[in-house]
Amino acid sequence: MRLSGHDTRAEQTRAYVLHPDLKSVRTRRLPEHGLAEATALAGALPGLEVVGGEVVRLAKRLPGTLFGTGKVAELKARLQDLDVGLVLIDGQVTPVQQRNLEEEWGVKLLDRTGLILEIFADRARTREGVLQVELAALSYQRTRLVRAWTHLERQRGGFGFVGGPGETQIESDRRAIDDQVVRIRRQLEKVVKTRELHRAARRKVPFPVVALVGYTNAGKSTLFNRITGADVLAEDMLFATLDPTMRGMVLPNGDKVILSDTVGFISDLPTQLVAAFRATLEEVLEADLILHVRDISHPESAEQAADVAEILGSLGVKAETPQFEIWNKLDLVDETAKATLEAQAEKSAHIFALSALTGRGIAALLAAVAKAFEAVRAEADLTLDFSKGKEHAWLHSEGVILNEALTDSGWNLRVSWTERQEKAFLAL
Repeated sequence: MRLSGHDTRAEQTRAYVLHPDLKSVRTRRLPEHGLAEATALAGALPGLEVVGGEVVRLAKRLPGTLFGTGKVAELKARLQDLDVGLVLIDGQVTPVQQRNLEEEWGVKLLDRTGLILEIFADRARTREGVLQVELAALSYQRTRLVRAWTHLERQRGGFGFVGGPGETQIESDRRAIDDQVVRIRRQLEKVVKTRELHRAARRKVPFPVVALVGYTNAGKSTLFNRITGADVLAEDMLFATLDPTMRGMVLPNGDKVILSDTVGFISDLPTQLVAAFRATLEEVLEADLILHVRDISHPESAEQAADVAEILGSLGVKAETPQFEIWNKLDLVDETAKATLEAQAEKSAHIFALSALTGRGIAALLAAVAKAFEAVRAEADLTLDFSKGKEHAWLHSEGVILNEALTDSGWNLRVSWTERQEKAFLAL
């Protein structure tokens, strides 16, 4: 589904990026860094050639055109000189503003939400991912039907019984979209039920879940591949991976954990996407340990970390869930900064400076993860009859049996297990 009516993959399109800077609104990041991120977002969409960009400082947002008359005319001349076919505005644009600017500039226009949805639509691979993107896109598209039917004439009606053809068409389209939304939600419910069954099965297995979270392009997939030996797509671009991936791995002390790689976060993540991808991100809610991966070489690493913390809070991640902070991409900082960062990380038991690309610092992280799951073992006596063969086999597979005696009716066992293993046994 293409939101803009403009298939950016059909041919190379020249794009221009605008980052509105509203003087009355203070944000955590500098406008120049906001423009750089918006340009990187545009570069993540195939078929686009970003030929320029600029920060546009605004005293206020004009309801009709967003920018002032003079700025609109100035940008029109620049866009014509550069032969631009698509303008990307890094912020929210109303349907009326979008329609007016497209007519004035003679180009297609996407706001930040539309651009991120386009990227997600291009990256989704699994059935669930595709459905989630479609649902988010329809929710977004429903609010923007005003621009699609401006060519239809309107006639004056009486008491609301006779509407113009434009209004009738919009209402018809809204009903069609609502029908699609209902259909997709039903399909997603089935997928979510399947995912929940998988989660329930994992709860019976006494392996802790470790979730990788972080800002997009922080290096989560590279770290995931380094630790597990997997081959998840890991490239230097925003939203390189969209669908969650889980792998089992063995820690240095021999314990097993499940490592989960999740979609990257970003500032001002569209609310439609947060809602649509909640089922996927619920993997984070199930995690026993969260590894928050940061690109420590990025000039706005602290601001990105704050955005991630905000999104985790909105998802409902419990405050008591333990978290490690991973300062990734040490290979991109100079030697002096590298030494300083490593010295700072060593002062905390929950911060680890490393390079997922080179492997530097990985061993210390894995040792800390193993230590985090070291649990106090308790001994207990169990009596199982022969009908409990499944439970008996499970205890052997976990290696928790200290002594075993065969009786006429079953087994008498002495076990040493962790609280997690005991809960898993009782859930069998």
